Amino acid sequence: MSDDTSGSGYVAGGQEYQRDSNYITDRITADGAGGWKVEPGRYRLVVARACPWANRSTIVRRLLGLEPVLSMGICGPTHDERSWTFDLDPGGRDPVLDYERLQDAFLARDPHYSRGITVPAMVDVPTRAVVTNDFAQITLDLSTEWTTYHRDGAPDLYPEHLRDEMDDVMQRVYTEVNNGVYRCGFAGSQRAYDKAWTRLFTALDWLSERLAARRYLMGDTITEADVRLFTTLARFDAVYHGHFKCNRQKLTELPVLWAYARDVFQTPGFGDTIDFPQIKEHYYVVHADINPTKVIPMGPDTANWLTAHGREELGGSPFGDGTPPGPVAAGEEITAGHGPGGIAHR
Repeated sequence: MSDDTSGSGYVAGGQEYQRDSNYITDRITADGAGGWKVEPGRYRLVVARACPWANRSTIVRRLLGLEPVLSMGICGPTHDERSWTFDLDPGGRDPVLDYERLQDAFLARDPHYSRGITVPAMVDVPTRAVVTNDFAQITLDLSTEWTTYHRDGAPDLYPEHLRDEMDDVMQRVYTEVNNGVYRCGFAGSQRAYDKAWTRLFTALDWLSERLAARRYLMGDTITEADVRLFTTLARFDAVYHGHFKCNRQKLTELPVLWAYARDVFQTPGFGDTIDFPQIKEHYYVVHADINPTKVIPMGPDTANWLTAHGREELGGSPFGDGTPPGPVAAGEEITAGHGPGGIAHR
């Protein structure tokens, strides 16, 4: 979704950035009322490590321990106008779907499909057709519809008693921060950029104030709201500060948010899904209209993500009465090191 593949350019001259939100909104539910029933092994979650929207689903899947029942296909960090591709896999084909391009799964669903080919996407393995690419609903359904298959000790990421407030917080995080960085980066005029920049940092100031006295966005434990904010913060200094001109401050210069981001990053299920080299390669190569040279920056040094954050003093615990997820599933490990520039140590 980061950056769907519906066209060659991302900036509309003279205009504010408008995200295409026309998704396939089918849902996979416990009762299968909409035609898609939760079943172990039936679906494949297709993601890209680079994409913040797909990163949400990789985190939630891992926190809930759904790896044994929901397989994951991983696209490479770059794509062309047609589609995300499985160029990281042997022979350049997804080993389960036997596709070279994610586009093929969309065309299997609708031979005339003409919208963006986006990640994350849930694909029905028997038919090899996309079920949904509605990124916001996918993670909520993993929390609420797949409960039969959650691991012992899995966190409740969408607590019923917090949902009204959570929905408001997540909506503001989405419009002002998750999408706000894109409004800055893809602004087609100075006026559009200035407006987007102001909105973004107004929201970051609000978040700093909210998190000054509470460990997580909704209180003492991690929820879906933290997942959604984290995937943008993880990319802020590596990409958004420079590439998208979100440059009032770096994340490392916002004391509360930087400590919060490190706290979450160091929690199992979060930092172990972040691949800084792939993130940088995606943005700086794919967005050729705002980085025509396709030169990828060496920095920043990402070792500082592993430094002490001190947020334990606020109390709380990431999983409440639950437990952290176990080791990363075989074959899904991040091979990039956290060294100067986040350069992979392979």
